[in-house]
Amino acid sequence: MEVHFNMSLLDKLKKNTTIKDSAILAKSKFFTEKDIIPTAVPMVNVALSGSLDGGLTPGLTMWAGPSKHFKTAFSLLMAKSYMDKYPDAVLLFYDSEFGTPIKYFETFDIDMDRVLHTPLTDIEQLKFDIMQQLQEIERGEHLIIVLDSIGNLASKKEVEDALEGKSVADMSRAKQVKSLFRMITPHLTIKDIPLVVVNHTYKEIGMFPKDIVGGGTGSYYSADNIYILGRQQDKDGTEIKGYNFIINVEKSRYVKEKSKIPISVAFEGGINKYSGLLDLLLEGNFVTKPANGWYAKVNQKTGEVGDKVRFADTQTAEFMEPFLTNEAFKEFIKQKYGIAYGSIMGQNPILEEETEDA
Repeated sequence: MEVHFNMSLLDKLKKNTTIKDSAILAKSKFFTEKDIIPTAVPMVNVALSGSLDGGLTPGLTMWAGPSKHFKTAFSLLMAKSYMDKYPDAVLLFYDSEFGTPIKYFETFDIDMDRVLHTPLTDIEQLKFDIMQQLQEIERGEHLIIVLDSIGNLASKKEVEDALEGKSVADMSRAKQVKSLFRMITPHLTIKDIPLVVVNHTYKEIGMFPKDIVGGGTGSYYSADNIYILGRQQDKDGTEIKGYNFIINVEKSRYVKEKSKIPISVAFEGGINKYSGLLDLLLEGNFVTKPANGWYAKVNQKTGEVGDKVRFADTQTAEFMEPFLTNEAFKEFIKQKYGIAYGSIMGQNPILEEETEDA
């Protein structure tokens, strides 16, 4: 059935609106000009967007986990990627933990002359300052914000109670956190600003305890992406060489929830750029194991198996980089991790039957 709509009414609505950023949806910059910031680590891009060549998007992204789980490092990786894409970009770093040494910034090669470090003592202080900052920022100015961390911030009432010698539990903190994110979330979207938040997790009490993100429902509802980090030691015999992290996708607008993304970090060498790719190449039959401890590429057209190499040789640019531009492999990743968007109405047999009966 052909549908007609009143363009003059649409024009009238657009003319009369008091919201300056109102636009026809097909031309709205909030939908047609989404900024994507790729990182140097392909599987981090997959975690952020469901795509090898995707990355960080504007809005609230949260890295959560127990202590010493690389949360700040992942946040600084986001900041470094953003600042590399935009040479005029600055980092607004809110610090409530004071546990991030200068060496962290140096490790990620972040220009500290482009970082405004802002120490915090309570949530209300953060709320006031970040709103002041966001009010003054215009869309098109390149700013990334890192908050390390929301989990360590007390409320003003909690501080006042301590000064007065009171030891009662503070019931206002969760409300303050919820209020904070409710106020700033629209600004992040409208002004195209990524906010990366570090948070803590705690174990739920019960027979099968699971990790719960701190801060109440406020941060959960407002976040575009929430990742809970898990960790295992990477050992060579009894020697610990580093850690194997699992990025657990708790919430995402782009990636299937409960997806698990592996990332390896060595004490010598840092993040392995090609973490997690080999297992996916094996799963998709892009690579095979002709013998135990050996790997070989598979020609997708002929099925021919290439030369055998050891694991260490697979973790090189020569072996991996061709796969990062391989359209078949990129599509395999999207199918495995990405959220599919299709025609909901046209593929619903119940709706189709009702339409025919009518």
